[in-house]
Amino acid sequence: MEQDNKIVLFQESQIRRLVVDGRWFFNLVDVIGFLTDSPQPRVYWSRLRKKILEESGAKSNPELFPNWKQLKFKGTDGKFYRMDAADTEGVLRIVMSVPSPKAEPLKLWLSQVGREHIEEIENPELGIERIRAIYKAKGYADEWIDMRLKSIDIRKQLTDEWQQRGIKEGQEYAILTAEIAKATFGLTPSEHKNLKNLDRQNLRDHMTNLELIFSMLGEEATRTIAVRDDAQGFPDNYDAAARGGTMAGNARRSFEQTENVKVVSAENFLQQVGEKKENTEILPKNSTKPD
Repeated sequence: MEQDNKIVLFQESQIRRLVVDGRWFFNLVDVIGFLTDSPQPRVYWSRLRKKILEESGAKSNPELFPNWKQLKFKGTDGKFYRMDAADTEGVLRIVMSVPSPKAEPLKLWLSQVGREHIEEIENPELGIERIRAIYKAKGYADEWIDMRLKSIDIRKQLTDEWQQRGIKEGQEYAILTAEIAKATFGLTPSEHKNLKNLDRQNLRDHMTNLELIFSMLGEEATRTIAVRDDAQGFPDNYDAAARGGTMAGNARRSFEQTENVKVVSAENFLQQVGEKKENTEILPKNSTKPD
């Protein structure tokens, strides 16, 4: 089972990873990009992959490399694509094939990531506290952090429900999410990001408290409707998303009229995070970037 599609920041390099059957798998193009600083890491990895397979004889026997998989990772356009990945053991095999002064730091980091994953399985609260520490280092207020952590939990409950109800991770998740957002805020996520002048940043990391509240309402209403109606497959869950988002949108409009304030805001935390980054190391080298 594929889950927890995340990006981690290691020495200013982004390395995509996800959990499959309890093991971390790392995007190999990202790993090669870190090790080599190549302007074309895909090409570099393609040639290296061919060389490794030929030298090992695995070209005719792929089972010699069970630590490699093709998994779906999120691209810069927000869509999911199948890309080569490897678990810790597989990445170490590749590190041995790439002469790089960055090899040793990467090996130490992989060891730390594995240890933290085991700790978080045994004690999930550790993962929550690590995320809290990341946001704290970025300068977010405690009240906002509490709200953001709750939004992560509600989002996880919704995507777990979608998974059980036959929704395909990737494009179908994105379509349903956009439908909820459009009905809730009158904007799709991409339009919302443009309003806040965001590029590759996580939209929810730049939402105000009110935006997070109504985002959570739309997703929780969608999950409640899907469970109540036993929605199965994409059409049923699309209907639930539209209805859940509409409920949140109606609540937003009522709040705006009563309080004479606008919920949707161009406000972002770019300056705050930028200033903190200049003075501190925002992400510990072994930390997970929150969803």
